Formats: sequence, C-alpha cells, structure tokens
Amino acid sequence: MIYLDAAATAPAKREVLEEMWPLLTSTFGNPSSHHTYGEAAATELARARARIAALLGCRAGEIVFTSGGTEANNLALKGLALAAPRGRHIVASAIEHPSVLEVLDYLRSFHGFRITTLPVSSTGVVSPSALAAALEESTTLCTVMYANNEVGTVQDLAALAGVCRAAGVPFHSDAVQAAGWLPLGVDGLGVTALSVSGHKLGTPKGTGVLYLRAGTPCEPVLHGGGQERGRRSGTENVAGAVGLARALELAQGALPGTAVTAAGARAAFISTVLDGVPGAILTGDADRRLPNLASFCFPGVSGEAVLLELERRGIVCSSGSACAAGSTEPSPVLLALGLDEETASTAVRLSWTSDTGSDELASAAAAVVASVRAVRSLGAAYPCVGATGP
Repeated sequence: MIYLDAAATAPAKREVLEEMWPLLTSTFGNPSSHHTYGEAAATELARARARIAALLGCRAGEIVFTSGGTEANNLALKGLALAAPRGRHIVASAIEHPSVLEVLDYLRSFHGFRITTLPVSSTGVVSPSALAAALEESTTLCTVMYANNEVGTVQDLAALAGVCRAAGVPFHSDAVQAAGWLPLGVDGLGVTALSVSGHKLGTPKGTGVLYLRAGTPCEPVLHGGGQERGRRSGTENVAGAVGLARALELAQGALPGTAVTAAGARAAFISTVLDGVPGAILTGDADRRLPNLASFCFPGVSGEAVLLELERRGIVCSSGSACAAGSTEPSPVLLALGLDEETASTAVRLSWTSDTGSDELASAAAAVVASVRAVRSLGAAYPCVGATGP
C-alpha cells in the first residue's frame, strides 16, 4: 500500500519515538512534582520548550504546549477574543479548518461576537486589500490559516499580518499543515499567535504547541493547576513535547531542500493526472501551494467511488479534511472556491511525507488516472449524485 493521506496524519518517525521513549520509561515523573523524578521531567520539558522556541525564533516563554492543533486553535481564538476584546468583531477567511470555524460559531452564539468572513479567490487566496477593508475599530482578532489542509493553497501570511499589525489587531494563524514544509519564523511571519500539531510531522497523536507573543492577554480555556504559566492547565505531556521538538527539528532543519524536491514531484504528479483525466480540475493555487499536496475534482464521477477504486489498487488517500469525514455535505472549502455542490462531491486529496519516494508518487498518479477511468466506465456500478453520464 502507498499511503497518501499525510494531511490527515503522518506515520510516527523512528527518531522521534526513540527520543520519547526515556520520557515514558525512566524520566516519567510529573514535571510539577518537587522530587527527583519530577525535576528530571521538568528539565526535559524546559529543554523541549527551548528547542521549539529556537526553531520558531521566539522566547521559550512564548511556547504553550497543547494536546494538538485543535486545542491550540481553541486557546488562541477563545483566549485572545475573551481576554481583551477591542470590541465584538472577528475576521476570518472562508476556508478555515473546522477547529477554527466551530470556535467562531461558539463565540458568536455564546459571547455575541460578529464574524466577518473573508472571501477567497477561485484558487483559495485571501487578498490583503480585502482584509484591510474588513477591519473595524471594534475588530478584536483576525485568523487566517497559513496553508489550507484540503487544497494546499499557501497564503502570503506576512502581508496579511502586516495589515493587521498596522491596524493594531492581533493576528492568529493555523499553521498545522504548513509546519515541516514552510518557514515558521514568527518574526518574519508577523503573527501574534501560531498553532502547530505534532502528528502531521511524525509524532504520535496528541501533542501540539501554540506560539503566543509575549504580553498578549489570553484567557485560559482549561482551568486547574496553572501549568504553562496559567495559560493551559493540566499535567504536561513531556514525552510528547520532546517528540514534537525532535520532529520539528527534523522537518524544519531539512528546509528548503525537501520542499524543493517535493514540489518537483508534486508538479509531475499533477501533470500526470491532468493530462490523463479529461475534465479533471486542480483545486487550490497551481503555484502557491504546499509541496506535498495535490487535490482534484473529477466532474461526473463520485469522489468516494474513486477513493474505493484507489484503495483496491493499493493507494490510500482521502476526499478532504479528516475532521469532516463522514459528512454528506460538500466541502465548505471547495464551495468557497466557487465550485458547485456536484463538482465538490467529486473531490480527491492526495498528500505525502518527505519520505514518500518519487517512484511511489509516479505509481500513485498513474493509479489515479486508471481509477477515474475505471469508475467512469462502470457508471451504474459507482453511482454519482448529479452525474449525467459515464
């Protein structure tokens, strides 16, 4: 089998697991405990925090460990919005992850915030001028993801953050998909807060981090023992923090070489599919996209049927966000790009890690072409809602 669903989760890396192992077996103490075991764990936690801060170009005290990207997004949005609101207005792009969109719905429903949704281009790009026009005196926060998890479009984050900085508006970005493929230096990006998740990078699931600029008021989402300087209570996952530090070092340390290599393989992958499947639509921006993600719509063909055919041929991938798996509704991201519901229902997303070989990607691209042809030829056996022919 060839695994091409890294945007949902990546396999754990051996180097990461090996570094985590002592924290699970020998240095296993609670870092808040004042004895030998606890102090040893606290030392390792502090080292992990410093290692991640070095990679992001920030202070160690600006790193908050979380259980993953969803919690990091929740802490950033709820924390910043509720701690020191200039008003009750938030600006967000139309193609955010569910862990952002659901938080915005919560803030609207329970705290009276107004949400302005920024439109995107047909390739998923947010315009800095549109953002500037959306900001108000009462805007308390803006959030725009760095790279989209479904179509791979990468935003000019520095330009967007600059618009918010000029207006005095805190700027958060969900960088979960970007980590490992794009620069994460927070000074260069200009962000107030940045979310990262470990399991996209090769850690076990359940660890993440939020960069929060020093001096930024933040209301905690979890209350309890006051860990993480009172910003996130709960006994820290020391092994997870150490694993995340190692995974980020491996991924960010290999840039830009791995990104350039992956982008070349991605371009070949996309060309093979577009040349081999008449009517295929590449979703997302052709140039400003993640190096490890290719996403398509195949009008008239059920995306789920293509996925089943691909798995039969040994290729594992997805139709979009894993957090929306099981939903019968078309992807809001694809609808925001201007695709109609029938076309959006034909989506297929393929994503890989830096360890995926070019020969594997070539085989997978050929399998996509063959799978779509097979589904089209079987029409009645693979019914597609809205399809007008085989």
